[in-house]
Amino acid sequence: MSIRVLEHTPAGLRRAVEALGERGYRADQIIDWVYAKACSDPQKMTNLPDALAGHITVLTSHVVARAASRDGTVKLLLELGDGERVECVGIPARQRVTACVSTQAGCAQGCTFCATGLDGLQRNLTAGEILEQVLNLTDAGGRRVTNVVFMGAGEPLANYDATVSAVRALIDSERFGISARSVTVSTVGLPGAIRRLAGEDLPITLAISLHAPNDALRRELMPAAPPLDDVLAAAATFYARRKREVTLEYVLLAGVNDSTLCAKGLARLAKRLRCNVNLIRYNPVAGVAYARPSEAAARAFLARLRRQGVNAHLRRSRGRDADAACGQLRRRPASHRQRT
Repeated sequence: MSIRVLEHTPAGLRRAVEALGERGYRADQIIDWVYAKACSDPQKMTNLPDALAGHITVLTSHVVARAASRDGTVKLLLELGDGERVECVGIPARQRVTACVSTQAGCAQGCTFCATGLDGLQRNLTAGEILEQVLNLTDAGGRRVTNVVFMGAGEPLANYDATVSAVRALIDSERFGISARSVTVSTVGLPGAIRRLAGEDLPITLAISLHAPNDALRRELMPAAPPLDDVLAAAATFYARRKREVTLEYVLLAGVNDSTLCAKGLARLAKRLRCNVNLIRYNPVAGVAYARPSEAAARAFLARLRRQGVNAHLRRSRGRDADAACGQLRRRPASHRQRT
């Protein structure tokens, strides 16, 4: 019997340890090694009996490629136990390290500007496989993760149970101990799942990938995305229940959604919610016919939103030289990857 530590709550881990005939306090020792000491090798857990250590599994994945940016951003390509591959990104700043994690291998949403969706959806990740990305990034960067954004490959709310389980582990004081306010779940906007999330006791941030100011353009860019009215109504419910301001994410695509007319439409949508708007300049993907707008064009779009009273910000690009956009490292030819 193998105990996959990251798939268990502390109480569940104690039950699993006791089922092996060990005392419950051994689970507390494992928790200390994994979460406090960031140790993923059971053989280095020196106060555990060898027999128990032999039954423990922390990581089921391993790093097969790594890309490092000049700005300190690190992107990892992980191979899971069944051979599927997912990406995660570590973004360091002065006082924090943000982990961007994936929730699915591939993605079914089919967004036309995204590298991840080009190969479709392979499968959902388990909660433990999501959490393994945080541990791998901690090891790769040598610093403890302080913030987590569910903005990697896949649609988190299409893998609802695993996503919520992972969030609970991240904010659990016995496990990762990350502030709930430092956790963001990003979605294309699945109304039913957003309302369900609003009912959870999770004071996290909800981010909605909007990327268009009207349904016609949004369907072109995001074929599977629900209608904007339904998405914004669900987002309003989330704010009413959780009293947490919603973030609207908007990737700027040169000549596609960065016009004055688009800015006016986006401002009208934003004013329907208690929200802020996060603008992101597109990271080009090989084989995808979209271009990155200039810094001047992005700032002009930002200024138009602000003149209309929208709380908007332009996200600073990180990791462009490390293929940090979703799916880029996974699709890069193996001969061009940096092996670990």
